[in-house]
Amino acid sequence: MAAVESPRLLAPRALYQDVAERLRQQIFARELEPGAWIDEQKLAAEYGISRTPLREALKVLAVEGLVTMKVRRGAYVTEVSRDDVAQVYHLLGLLESDAAAEVAAKASDAELQSLQALHERLEKQQRQRDAFFATNEQFHLRLLQVAGNRWRAQIVQDLRKVMKLNRHHSLFRQGRLAESLAEHRALMQALLARDADGARALMRRHFDSGLEAAAGG
Repeated sequence: MAAVESPRLLAPRALYQDVAERLRQQIFARELEPGAWIDEQKLAAEYGISRTPLREALKVLAVEGLVTMKVRRGAYVTEVSRDDVAQVYHLLGLLESDAAAEVAAKASDAELQSLQALHERLEKQQRQRDAFFATNEQFHLRLLQVAGNRWRAQIVQDLRKVMKLNRHHSLFRQGRLAESLAEHRALMQALLARDADGARALMRRHFDSGLEAAAGG
């Protein structure tokens, strides 16, 4: 008879993952600013946990690039330089433009409609920045899902986490949100027309514009 795995063996893993997600969201919300020292004792008390799962969570975030571990100094929220931002945008442009071309070429009608539905939500949220941010990310992640390369999708998700550390997020710049929406509109038209080359070029231009806006911030 096969042994039944004890639920207790899974609890520490679930706990540190929950802690990692809570920390991740605090970093994205700027409750923990880039460059800030992470006070483990204070956070452990705030979360009502021991420092062991907290430290495991910090290791997870260090692998993602959100946290930097410094010898004998502890953990810090990662600061990204302009070069870091440029490199991330460059890679995202390559990976997502490739995905856009694949989607235009091979997506089913139903899959394209799921992207169209997200785009229509974006159109309605152009005066609601936080909602626009969330839907914008959903659109890009859905496009990657439709393209169907899980390795590319994982790399992009990790890069997008690092991009959120940028103090001058591209969509913060005055007028950039409207520009981004217009770029999405053109991209969606290319996808629906099954224009793979056009979709590739438009997605690459979308990231080039995003980098220009972020660098100018």
